[in-house]
Amino acid sequence: CVCVLGVCGGEFRVLRWPQSVVFRDGRWPIAGERIPDVAALTMGFSVEEDLPWPGLAVGDLFHRPQATVLVTVKGVDKLPVEGFSYPIENAVPFSLDSVANAIHSLFSEETPVVLQLAPSEERVYMVGKANAAFEDLSVTLRQLRSRLFGDSSILSSLPLSSLSRNNEVDLLFLSELQVLHDIASLLSRHKHLARDHSPDLYSLELSGLEEVGKRYGEDSQQFKDASQILVDSLQKFADEMFNLYGGNAVVEVVAVKEFNSPLSRKTRSILQASQSKTENPYNLAYPYNYNYSVIFNIVLWMMIGLALAVIVISYNLWNMDPGYDSIIYRMTNQKIRMD
Repeated sequence: CVCVLGVCGGEFRVLRWPQSVVFRDGRWPIAGERIPDVAALTMGFSVEEDLPWPGLAVGDLFHRPQATVLVTVKGVDKLPVEGFSYPIENAVPFSLDSVANAIHSLFSEETPVVLQLAPSEERVYMVGKANAAFEDLSVTLRQLRSRLFGDSSILSSLPLSSLSRNNEVDLLFLSELQVLHDIASLLSRHKHLARDHSPDLYSLELSGLEEVGKRYGEDSQQFKDASQILVDSLQKFADEMFNLYGGNAVVEVVAVKEFNSPLSRKTRSILQASQSKTENPYNLAYPYNYNYSVIFNIVLWMMIGLALAVIVISYNLWNMDPGYDSIIYRMTNQKIRMD
């Protein structure tokens, strides 16, 4: 099944996940800058630093998800979606460039789908042989506006309630939902991309709800209606991606009211070093990760085996009769007798 993760202004929410990926239910906080590492580890890629986060356990290493879909929603503290939830610390901006680079380097000769899109900023990044499948995807604001008033638009199926088709802010919000619908629709026409052996990556950033909150206020009926429409659209989008990938995809939703300044990223400094000493007054050792016992057993039994081998070889060499056991002396004696 599909995994949907949500970070709702300090909350990281998991809706569904495949059997090969194991998430644990608990209120374990996760740092915002480590969200790309969660996506990388669920896909089976390595990360530069270990992720000591109990929320993600070791799953099936031989069956990894075929896709990761991450939707970032700005302007809301929490989205009422089902699933496991985890608090988030230090909500800083992030990207999945490291995951995209790993896919490109390992599956460059195949057809992986790598799509990174921010409609409100007209920022799109598509690389790979599978880009032809998404050539018809609307990415600029002008294209999105035309798409909304074109055929098979979501305007005919969404309950707009207090939202208006004549307001630019409302149209921006609705056009982002149109992007979600079109991605699933285009992928359904090219199902072979979801059935191949190369992993796919989708990273979408939605800020339409944030603009609705700034325009009408977070206590307005427009903001409440937009939030409910967004939740329903995300649930539907997750179900569609789940069906298209046959239950072997990970869909993540990051909801954050406001990103912290990039300067708030954790860095090593003299001040931080002094603070870390006060936080650990007893000079305790750092906690071992789950690889410690494995490495310890490998080194221990290898050393025991080598020690036993040295003892056995030394004992046999010490008690060897050179005139009887050694082939060197035996051949020498035979040659002397023949002469």
